[in-house]
Amino acid sequence: MKETAPMSEWKGYIAEQLPDLLTDLEKLVNMDTPSRNKPLIDQAMKFVIERFQALIGGRVEVIPQSERGDQVKLHLGQGEGQILILTHLDTVFPEGEASSRPFRQEGGRLYGPGVFDMKCGLLQGLYAMHTVAKFGAPKKNIVLFVNTDEEIASTTSRRWIEEEAAKSDAVFVLEPALGPDGKLKTARKGVGRFTLEIEGVAAHSGIDHKSGVSALEELAHQILYLQGLTDYEQGSTVNVGTASGGTAFNIVSPYAKAEVEVRVEKLQEAERLMHLIMNLKPVLAKTKLTVTGGMVRPPMEQTLNRRLYQDAKDIAAALGFDFGEASTGGASDGNFTAALGIPTLDGLGAVGAGAHTEEEYVELDHIVPRTALLARLLQKYSS
Repeated sequence: MKETAPMSEWKGYIAEQLPDLLTDLEKLVNMDTPSRNKPLIDQAMKFVIERFQALIGGRVEVIPQSERGDQVKLHLGQGEGQILILTHLDTVFPEGEASSRPFRQEGGRLYGPGVFDMKCGLLQGLYAMHTVAKFGAPKKNIVLFVNTDEEIASTTSRRWIEEEAAKSDAVFVLEPALGPDGKLKTARKGVGRFTLEIEGVAAHSGIDHKSGVSALEELAHQILYLQGLTDYEQGSTVNVGTASGGTAFNIVSPYAKAEVEVRVEKLQEAERLMHLIMNLKPVLAKTKLTVTGGMVRPPMEQTLNRRLYQDAKDIAAALGFDFGEASTGGASDGNFTAALGIPTLDGLGAVGAGAHTEEEYVELDHIVPRTALLARLLQKYSS
C-alpha cells in the first residue's frame, strides 16, 4: 500500500480492523484502571504495550513511577520533527467496577467503565498509528503518550507531557468528542484549585462570647467575596465547593476551611484571579488567613488551533462526514501543551456520552471514520 492511497482505502482498511479493535476494547474495558491503583494500571498497560508491539512493532519507552502507574511513550517512525498523541489509561471508577458491569454492546452502542473516557480513544490511536505504518513509513517521529493519572490532574505525568510537547510540531488529544455530532474541542478552560484556612479566636459562647472571633464568620465574608469574582462575560467562574469549621456548638469557632475551584478561558484572567485569591485579606480583626494552591491546568486558548481544525475538517469532508467545534469547561492534558504554544487539537477520540457515569457509551458507527481522520492527520503532519 502507498501513502498516496485514496481516502476510501484508508477508511476501508480501518473498517477491516474494526473487529480486532473491538476485541481489544472489550479486554481493556474489562480491566479496572483506577488512577491510584498502580498494580492494576500497570497490568492494563502491559496489555496496551503488547497490542502496540503486535500492531506496529515500534519502540516502547517506560517511565517508572513509584506510586502511580508507569507512564509510557510508544514511538513510530524517525526524523527531525515529532507529532504527539495524548491518551490516558486511568479511569474514575474503583476496583471491581469492570466485573460488576463489564463491556457490552447494545445495538449501535458500546458500554462499560471507561469505554468513552477514554479507552476507545486510546485504541483508536493505536489503530491509527498502525494504519499510517501500513500505508507508508512516516518521515517524523510519532509519539503516543499513555498517561496513567490524567483523572487526578496528571500530577506525575505533566512534566513528561510538556517535555514531549516542546519537541512536537502538533499535538492531537484523544479525549472524547463533544456531543452527538462529535465536535472537536478547540478551546478548554483552565482550572485552579485553592484551599483557604482561617484562624479565629476561641471563646465560650455563653460565658465570654465577646472575647472570641469566629473563623466561621470570617469564612462567610470570604465566601461572598470569592463567589462574587465569577464573571460569566469573561468566562470565569469561582466556586467555593466545600466549607467547614468550628469545634462545638458552644464555642466561638477558632478554625474554618474552604476548598475553592477556579475555571477561566484566558491565561491573563487566570493570573488576575490567582493574584486576588492568593492575597485575600481578613475582614475581622484578629483572624488570620492562609491560602495555598494555584492553577493546576492552564487554559487552552483557541487561536493556536485554527490550522489543525481546518485540516481536520477538510479530511473529514473527504472521508464523508462533518463536525463542528466547541469550547468546554472541562480540562485535559491538551491544556498543558497549548499553554506552551504548541498547536493542539482535542476531542479526536470516541463519540458518545456519559463520561464518569454508569451510563457512558460509545457510538459504534463513529469509530471507523474518526480513526481514519486521526490516521490521515498523522500522515499529513508527519510527512
